[in-house]
Amino acid sequence: MKAMVLTGVRKMEMVDRPDPVIENDKDVLIKLGAVGVCGSDVHYYNSGRIGSQIVEFPFQVGHECAGIVEAVGAGVAKVSPGDRVAVEPAVSCWKCDQCLAGRHHTCRELKFLGCPGQGEGCLAEYMVMPEECCFPISDDMTLEEAAISEPLAIGLYAVRKSIPMEGAKIAILGCGPIGLSVLGTAKAMGVDKIYVTDKIDERLAVGAIAGAHWTGNPEKTDVVGEITELEPLLLDVVFECCGEQDAVSQAVELLKPGGKLMLIGIPPTMKNWAIPVDATRRKEIAIQNIRRQVDCVQDALDMIADKSVPVKHFVTHRFPFAETKAAFDLVDSYQDGVVKAMIEF
Repeated sequence: MKAMVLTGVRKMEMVDRPDPVIENDKDVLIKLGAVGVCGSDVHYYNSGRIGSQIVEFPFQVGHECAGIVEAVGAGVAKVSPGDRVAVEPAVSCWKCDQCLAGRHHTCRELKFLGCPGQGEGCLAEYMVMPEECCFPISDDMTLEEAAISEPLAIGLYAVRKSIPMEGAKIAILGCGPIGLSVLGTAKAMGVDKIYVTDKIDERLAVGAIAGAHWTGNPEKTDVVGEITELEPLLLDVVFECCGEQDAVSQAVELLKPGGKLMLIGIPPTMKNWAIPVDATRRKEIAIQNIRRQVDCVQDALDMIADKSVPVKHFVTHRFPFAETKAAFDLVDSYQDGVVKAMIEF
C-alpha cells in the first residue's frame, strides 16, 4: 500500500509499505477515505516534536480519519465489510488503573495513532484498528464529516468538563477546528454569549457564521478591553484553544471571580505556562487541562447527524492523498485563511 511518511523536519514522502493484516479476532481492516490535518500533526511536521514526544524518522502521522471496512476478524460483531466508519484514534488497554477509573484517555499503555512511541498514523491507504475504535456512520453522513468527529469530540469533552452551558457567558481564544468544536457544542447546550478571538480574520468570519456573538483579532483589537466593556462582570469560562501564552494571560483577565480556565491548546515547544498568581488567587480561578476526550465520539457523531452542530464550515481546503505535503505546508503557514485541510483518498 501507499503511505505518506515524515522523513525529516518539513520533509514528507510517499512510500510503499506492506499491507496491514488482521491478526486478532477483534481487528478491523479499513480502507481510508478521509484524513483531517490536525495542528498536532503539523507540530511533528514542522519541529519533529510536541514537548517530550519526539519523532524518530521516518514516521507516519495522522489520526483524524474515516473509511470503509474491508474485512473483519472472526470475533467482530459491531461492523461488517462495506460499512463506513469513523475511527477513534486511541487504543486503550482497559486493564490499568486509569482505564478502570474511566480515564482510558490517559491509559498507562495507550496507543494513539500518529503519536511517537505509540502508533503509526493513518496517512496510508489501509489501516487496522480494534473493533472498539470503529463507529458506524449513517448513510447521509460523508466520510469527511465523520473524520471531523475526532476534533468535535474534544470540543464536546472540554465543554462537559467546564460548567453547565445554559445561560453562560464564555470566550474561545483560538478559532481553529478545536475552537469551532467548543463553539458548536456550547451553542447546542444553551450558552448565552460567545466571544471569539483569532489572529486569522477568515477564521473569525467562520466563527461568526458558526454562532459567535462577538469576534476580535488580538493583533488589531484590544480584546480584553472590548469584551470587558460589553461584559463588566466578566466571563464564566474561557477556553484557551491556541496554545499561546498571550491567550492564557488574556483569559485570566477576562474571567470573573470563581471563573474557570480551560486549557486545550497545545504549545509546540514551550515548557511552562506563566500564570499570574495574584489574579488567579484573588479571583479563585479554577484551571482545567484537557487531554483529548473520553467517551464522546458517538455523541459527536450524533450531533453531526442531527445537525445540532453544523460542521460543513470546518473544512476550507481539500487535497488528494498524493498532495498531502502541500496540505501540511498550508496549515503550517496558516495560508489562505485555512481552518481545516482534509486529505481525500
